[in-house]
Amino acid sequence: MMDLDTVTTGNRLALSRLLTEVENDTQTGRDALDRLFVRAGRAHLVGITGAPGTGKSSLVSCLAKHIRSELGMSVAVVAVDPSSPFTGGAILGDRVRMRDLAGDTGVFIRSMASRGALGGLARATAGVVQVLDAAGFDFVLIETVGAGQSEVDIARLAHTTIVIEAPGLGDDIQAIKAGILEIADILVINKADLPGAENTERALRANLDLGYTPRMLHNSTHMATANDSAQEGAQGWVPPVLKTIATQSVGMADVLSSIKAHRDYLQQTGLWKVRDQERLKAEVTHLLQTTLMQRWQRSVSQEKYEAILDQVYDREISPGAAIDILMNE
Repeated sequence: MMDLDTVTTGNRLALSRLLTEVENDTQTGRDALDRLFVRAGRAHLVGITGAPGTGKSSLVSCLAKHIRSELGMSVAVVAVDPSSPFTGGAILGDRVRMRDLAGDTGVFIRSMASRGALGGLARATAGVVQVLDAAGFDFVLIETVGAGQSEVDIARLAHTTIVIEAPGLGDDIQAIKAGILEIADILVINKADLPGAENTERALRANLDLGYTPRMLHNSTHMATANDSAQEGAQGWVPPVLKTIATQSVGMADVLSSIKAHRDYLQQTGLWKVRDQERLKAEVTHLLQTTLMQRWQRSVSQEKYEAILDQVYDREISPGAAIDILMNE
């Protein structure tokens, strides 16, 4: 059995080995997560998402440096890179972009492959975040794949979600499609020195003025209803729209200030506990689905499964009918 005290007292080698066990979903990793669960729940989980090319990695690196210099707190970075749908490999290149953080003992960077998971996060991300939380890091910054509009899973994991936009990546309406604003607690226009930054800012602010619905997380989709918004009243959180140039550290003080303000808001309104509960509910639901699928796979032979698939291929039965047969076996 792995000695978890070495993990929680700052042994980076032990921490890295444990994270590998968690990513590979080994029995050692699962046992460690069970034992570390009571030690987690203290870190501020900050999700950073946005389309490819918006400068997420640069912003994460710069934000980590500001947390270290301004607050003196420890930071763990979880950078999820996309896996190739053909080879299954991933570059895991975020640590190259974040080389400025090398040598700082208060920063720990972990790159992980998405392994085909949709929604911007890897399946093991929640477990990795839990280990880093239990290891004593004050902030855990979670950078998503960068798949764009499908990246809403981060809202189920983070306390504070930062959505990054950049000028020149599409029409202005692109920024307000598919729930992007609804999951944002902070909106950042990075690369603000590029032409079109003012148009992007104007589009975001106009959409917020039209009626932003605070993300209350009272249901599984993490979107609020009109009643939720009314209950929040005058104290409701409206995402600030900030402009940054991450490569030059411009605007990062405002980003850090907004993160701190959002944390205070969550704690004062009781939403910090609500978001923790919703995150844990989503994790339990995911584990339940995975466990049930594994049990079903053990109960039905591969030969039977292939035979049913052959009937679907030949259009003898529909996919729905195939499910009925397989579930009744």
